[in-house]
Amino acid sequence: MKIQTKFSGEVEINTQNIIQFEQGIPCFEDEKQFVLLPFSDSQSPFYILQSVTTEGLAFVVMTPFQFFPDYEAKLPDSVVEKLAIESEEDVALFVVLTLRESLQESTANLRGPIVVNSKKQLGKQIVLNESNYHTKHPLAKLTAAGKGEA
Repeated sequence: MKIQTKFSGEVEINTQNIIQFEQGIPCFEDEKQFVLLPFSDSQSPFYILQSVTTEGLAFVVMTPFQFFPDYEAKLPDSVVEKLAIESEEDVALFVVLTLRESLQESTANLRGPIVVNSKKQLGKQIVLNESNYHTKHPLAKLTAAGKGEA
């Protein structure tokens, strides 16, 4: 299946890779189907969560653990049930980035991760109400650490 994307123009996707968001994503409740595309090269920790139906709707996301190794997201039982999660290995977790002029000024939404049952291709963005995480967690520490600075 071919779709139009925000960043890469027309791309061919496998329909088996479409992630179903039964309730959409907050503020985009009518958008129910997304696909995860590589951001650039295969070594990049970043991905694009692209709407299958709306060309201009795409989020830059990343898996948080590479940069925030102590990150924890306790999934409520209701989410585990809704996404039909049977084992921890089936879960993929992503956080949405807000990109600014530089990576040092960019932020990650650690409070509202996107949870995907990668076995069944079901997804949901959740809110971690009882946590110290922020919706705009700075990546400045991440980029400084990557350069060997403390």
